[in-house]
Amino acid sequence: MTISIWRYSHLVLALVSSLFLLVAAVTGVILAVEPITHQTKGYAVHDLEDVPLGVAINALKQNYDEVLALEVESSGFVKAQVLTMDLETLDVYIDPKTGGKLGEVEERPYIYTFATNLHRSLFLKSVGRFFVGLISLLLFIIVVTGLVLLAKRQGGFKKIFSKVQKDYFELRYHVILSRWFLIPIIILSITGVYLSAEKFDLLPDSIEVPQEMDVDYSAEVFADIQDVPFFKETTLDDVRQVEFPFSDDTEDYYRIALSDREIQVNQQTGAIVTSTNYPFAVLASRLSLVLHTGEGNVLWSIILLLASASILFFMYSGFVMTLKRRKKGKVSIKMPNKDECEYIILVGSETGTTFDFAQRFYDGLSKTGKKVFLAELNKYTTYARATHMIICTATYGEGDPPTNARKFSTLFSNIKQPNTISYAVIGFGSLEYPDYCKFAIQIDALLQADSNFTPVMPLCKVDSANHETLANWVDQWGNRQDLNISLEHTYIKEIERVKIPFELTERTGLNVDDTFLLKFRPKQKITFTSGDLLAVFPDESGLVRQYSIAKINDEVLLSVKKHEMGRGSNYLYALEVGDVIEAAIDVNAHFHFPEKSAMAILIANGTGIAPFLGMLQHTRQKQIALFWGGRTRNSSLIYENFLNGIIATNETISFMPCFSREGEKRYVQDLVREQQNVVLHTLTNGGTVMICGSLAMQHEVLDVLETILIENTTLTIEELQNKGLIRTDCY
Repeated sequence: MTISIWRYSHLVLALVSSLFLLVAAVTGVILAVEPITHQTKGYAVHDLEDVPLGVAINALKQNYDEVLALEVESSGFVKAQVLTMDLETLDVYIDPKTGGKLGEVEERPYIYTFATNLHRSLFLKSVGRFFVGLISLLLFIIVVTGLVLLAKRQGGFKKIFSKVQKDYFELRYHVILSRWFLIPIIILSITGVYLSAEKFDLLPDSIEVPQEMDVDYSAEVFADIQDVPFFKETTLDDVRQVEFPFSDDTEDYYRIALSDREIQVNQQTGAIVTSTNYPFAVLASRLSLVLHTGEGNVLWSIILLLASASILFFMYSGFVMTLKRRKKGKVSIKMPNKDECEYIILVGSETGTTFDFAQRFYDGLSKTGKKVFLAELNKYTTYARATHMIICTATYGEGDPPTNARKFSTLFSNIKQPNTISYAVIGFGSLEYPDYCKFAIQIDALLQADSNFTPVMPLCKVDSANHETLANWVDQWGNRQDLNISLEHTYIKEIERVKIPFELTERTGLNVDDTFLLKFRPKQKITFTSGDLLAVFPDESGLVRQYSIAKINDEVLLSVKKHEMGRGSNYLYALEVGDVIEAAIDVNAHFHFPEKSAMAILIANGTGIAPFLGMLQHTRQKQIALFWGGRTRNSSLIYENFLNGIIATNETISFMPCFSREGEKRYVQDLVREQQNVVLHTLTNGGTVMICGSLAMQHEVLDVLETILIENTTLTIEELQNKGLIRTDCY
């Protein structure tokens, strides 16, 4: 009986995590190759302990006009960021003794970037990171249960490494390989859990306050940095990063990250001005990263590669062993029938934050023994036994509904519920916007006007998904139902942004629609593409504004509408050519142009055309139709230089504008309806439709597309969205 418990535990855990383990193992194999191939470049410096920091700095200054930073990689490569004669930053590997260039830092191959994102988060951002951490924990438990089974098979823990009994291939080598790679897999799983816990701030607070050091103003000033005691005594084996001062001013310090602390050093005297010791959590995190990736150690990378590959074999052999034992297990989780549930939760969510709360509320309410049904607002229908309804919805644009709630108002007016239903509405939004929770207010008004609905609580407005507000609401609602509902804390985490400087190189004035164009050049090497977002910070409050971008000749192009009270648009409009701002690129992978599509339809209104300008410039041999809606013909003048150049050099691109205030007075959704043959041809042949602009326009276009599909095909909007054939980025 005991061995059955361990065996079934081992099997169930493996089955539950099999898909994730498969992804983790395959990407782990790929990523283990990277440090091996990196080391083969031969740029490693093998005597870092003999190279003083001052020698390296002096050598760099003799070889380059301006040096921005120095980094010593765990691989032993010494990397420098320098400024070229063309005022462009360049990352190079150097010989720290001479400052000579050994080679340029190449852009990371796409296969490793793809594998890293898939390995870390499954492309699901914070939710994906949580799952990866959970799977790492499950992997550790699988190893422990496997170790117990191995010990029982071999006759005890002391005999684990004794001779393996002869058996069929899969079982024999399942045992042999588990002994070889037991420790590496344990290390992989523990470090995976640790790194995930760090991302979710589950570790002890690791913030250390910089310690101000006593400054000796009479200290000797040295003309040559090689003579400064600190730079003479500190060798590169103890250095991780050096940020160079921008000037020779005595108050402009070197910022140096050593192996155990970060310091600021006077460049003339070598005096340490401030010192910040790394807490244990930071050192443990760094060690975990090295152990998990094999960075800087070829032998350990090879071991990790083989350990990751062995996981794939364990999955295969375990499956064969299970079939041979004729044991099967199935897990079926199904939501109750809507007509059997008394509690109905309906959700309108665009980014997932509102749905996250609704899901957690569903879980908490279900645990009280109640039958609960959860669905999107677009799927509103009759509910035979419903007595309570909870509606959670966000608001977008100028009081617009989220995409999965756009049909609710129409559905509500046409559907009569068989019972009287008590209801509560929760609105999600941000006080930064004037139409705060407007759509939730509209829904609350609809329900109040229907005699079949009775409010249990007044409308609750939640600013920025505030956890305390939500928890209080759950407590109050639960008390009125005589229910004790436990709400799990959300796992969604704020985006971690890395700000870099962007210089404004070109700008236009306002056109007739108060729209203007800006072109920025990143002052640091960064990877981005059309469809990504530029996160702009108008002030010191932490407020963020995102703008969809076009990549034009390695520069960022923005199309911005100036609003009278718009903090972001007014901040950008006030910039002059040559101004530098701190901003960040938010990767927006779901709105990148699909390279595998042979044809595409790009639909935009107003400033939503911006990302498409970059996509069209970099796309060749694709059949593309651009539908754009503006107010007047003069509205399009600001984009003419881009469009004329693109269309003139590519016969496969067609531009179809329409104008709402002159001529035939059409909106872009009218254009979609008129060109339905083109739309149908594109979608039925695996092409892609991309929509960018106002959320109200998106809803109108999706309604038209839905009508076209219903009348002519068996395809649905949801099916095409799931396949990535309809992509939206609206606001």
